[in-house]
Amino acid sequence: MSSALQRHSEDVPRLVDHLFRHRAGQVVSTLTGIFGPQHLQLAEDVVQDTLLKALQQWSHRGVPENPGAWITQVAKNQALDVLRREASFRHHFERLAQALDRMDTEADREEALDSELYDDQLRMIFTCCHPAISPDARVALTLKTVGGFGVPEIARAFLVPESTIAQRLVRAKRTLRRQHIPFEVPSAAELGERLDSVLAVLYGLFTEGYGAHQGEDLIRHELCAEAIRLTSLLSEHPVGDRLTVHALLALMLLQAARLPARTDEQGDLLLLEEQDRSRWDQRMIVAGLQQLARSAQGDEITTYHLEAGIAAAHAVAPSSAETDWQRILSHYDALLAMTASPVVALNRTVAVAMVHGPQAGLEELAGVQALPGMASYYLLHATSAALHRQIGDGKRAAADYERALALTTNEAERRFLERKRGE
Repeated sequence: MSSALQRHSEDVPRLVDHLFRHRAGQVVSTLTGIFGPQHLQLAEDVVQDTLLKALQQWSHRGVPENPGAWITQVAKNQALDVLRREASFRHHFERLAQALDRMDTEADREEALDSELYDDQLRMIFTCCHPAISPDARVALTLKTVGGFGVPEIARAFLVPESTIAQRLVRAKRTLRRQHIPFEVPSAAELGERLDSVLAVLYGLFTEGYGAHQGEDLIRHELCAEAIRLTSLLSEHPVGDRLTVHALLALMLLQAARLPARTDEQGDLLLLEEQDRSRWDQRMIVAGLQQLARSAQGDEITTYHLEAGIAAAHAVAPSSAETDWQRILSHYDALLAMTASPVVALNRTVAVAMVHGPQAGLEELAGVQALPGMASYYLLHATSAALHRQIGDGKRAAADYERALALTTNEAERRFLERKRGE
């Protein structure tokens, strides 16, 4: 008996969960390409049934030599059974059956299969991020169909009821059916709008993983990893080999490199100056800098370029004191001119304080506080507290920490603010 078949039954659920994450989205994408986006639910059901069969059969019969190929082959057979039963597919049976037969999973076809799955996943990303689908549903649909995330998992990640995620998915799939959205990478004429939508979804996914808005944990590593995987997938395809895509990937890699040191053993937030920089992922930093260099091979400058430049300045600094804050401030100046974002304006005040002193930062902060939404934004009060603390005004700092605490719902951030208030 092979070593693969000798795996303990208790390992099977973990293996199936791994395959659900790494193979299910690929097979769903390929089946969607065959059946059409209007039958996305059918493709998902076939793959779900296949994974349930794996969970049941492997626990008793052992794990096959090539689990991923088994999943693909059984899903193909399940799809053929559906074709035979469904009247709506009978007149297309021969054509669809031939398409499914191309999903050959023999070992000598594995490399070609991966290539086909890769292209199908890219088509699926663009399908999920079609402008006709509402923005709040694009992330959920992308995670469900391409990332292999379940409804409960997506709901936990964004701290909304499962029914909310389910409703978003239902509406998105209804849009796919009614508008006959094609399963394709858009043409050059349509690429601009669609690519912007894709990048916005991927950036939003990473941002939520990097600093969760609510809940117990500050970081949701699985969301960051999935955003990086999907952005890498896009960047490696000719349609995604664009400066803005490489800039976004650079930003993600450089930010994610700091994640191992961003919290302590208890999961509490650590500021940049408190982090053990030896724990930063140097290989990820190098990869991020390489992507940033690729993004600079032209005249285009986007917000992703500027944010990646700020992340790079932090990533290469040996210490907080040796950080090139003047460079960071210049990037924030350009970013603010480009976006007029109140959050960017707030982040810029930190750079101002590092370059010109805390009093200068407080003067900038007075103007930022008047911007829309800032008075109720906890980070504005946390920033004010830190700057007042630097100039020796402990009473005002404590009051600002109290205001920040009243406005945040993430438990890790609350513990951080309470610690700072106590200090």
